[in-house]
Amino acid sequence: MPEDETKTNPKLKPARLYFVDNIRWLMIVFVVALHAVVTYSNMGNWYYKEPADLGLLSTLIFGIFLSFTQAYFMGLLFLIAGYFVPSSFDRKGPRRFLRDRTVRLGVPTLIYMLFINTAINYYILAFRWTMPRPPAGRYLLDYVLSLQFLGGSGPMWFALALLIFSAAYAGARLLLPDPKEPEKPEQAERAEQAERDGDGELPGHRDVVKLGLVIAAAAFTIRLVQPIGTDILNMQLSYFSSYVALFAVGIVARRKNWLLRIPYPFGMIWLKAALVGGTIFWLGIFFVGIGPGGDISTIAGGLNWQSAAYALWESFFCLGVCLGLVVLFRERFNSGGSFARFMADNDFSVYVFHPPILILVTLALRGFAWHPLVKFGAAAAIAVPLCFIASSLLLRRIPLLKRVL
Repeated sequence: MPEDETKTNPKLKPARLYFVDNIRWLMIVFVVALHAVVTYSNMGNWYYKEPADLGLLSTLIFGIFLSFTQAYFMGLLFLIAGYFVPSSFDRKGPRRFLRDRTVRLGVPTLIYMLFINTAINYYILAFRWTMPRPPAGRYLLDYVLSLQFLGGSGPMWFALALLIFSAAYAGARLLLPDPKEPEKPEQAERAEQAERDGDGELPGHRDVVKLGLVIAAAAFTIRLVQPIGTDILNMQLSYFSSYVALFAVGIVARRKNWLLRIPYPFGMIWLKAALVGGTIFWLGIFFVGIGPGGDISTIAGGLNWQSAAYALWESFFCLGVCLGLVVLFRERFNSGGSFARFMADNDFSVYVFHPPILILVTLALRGFAWHPLVKFGAAAAIAVPLCFIASSLLLRRIPLLKRVL
């Protein structure tokens, strides 16, 4: 995922942050797995969903996976993306920074909106319609002229949002220049070293609590008008309070070198609190606040305590897992072997192209009368490696795509 500067510019001196690469590609694996869960659980939105009667246990397992994963994984990707923004802006300047971001993020998004999303929807018509499909050319023309493509970003909403966030950062830097901005190459090198060394105080438990409360309050407020499950041009604004906050945290983390300086015990305290306390709190919301057969839409938004409690749970679970994974991977998974490098090199390509591959896999399995949990496991086990192999052997070898993938 965009953009690790040491990956694209070999002249840079800083050691590669392998643990960041490993977190990033793991989150992409979870993206593919989450969409496989949506396919067989019928919870959430996806191109192809297979009807199934879920028992209480299956519903609980799928619900936990979706809720817990959704709570943190995209926020963590925004934090990582924000981490690489300041140095990229410093090095390139505003014009080149925005140009490169447009190419790296905007072009793949446009390709997805105009071609990949259109091809998927046209192909899926054969399984949804009883009537013949219209000619492909006419379908594409109607799709573009009706401006439907504006909401057809699919998972590339992330790249589009990141492009908007990056443009906002560039605008802020132009209006309020960073006093640390280097003017000469030697100053840039010294600034890079200062960033690696870090300065200033580290965030404490009180800071995490304050941020969690702000994210929760913002999410609750947004969901009064944009509840979970709604979107504007494929942007689910109900989750954006954590995305904006963590992108900003990533920017600050770069300047103060928090990713390398946050103590391991500090991060693990929050991870354990999220996994243990967060699980208990989540179960309490669903079994006490909703109950079997209750109205689950109450947590999606509205002026009720269930929505407030869910927003509170979501924000603190997100921060706890993000803190924990950063220190855990930094201390335990900070290596770049051949497998890890292969995964990191192909993660963005997989993110862009996993929808058609996953859909083809799930459609191929539709004739098997397996339990939905078994089908999910089989689809994920096939689709994840297939996506990475297709990226390496095919997609990233296409000249037109190679530059942006």
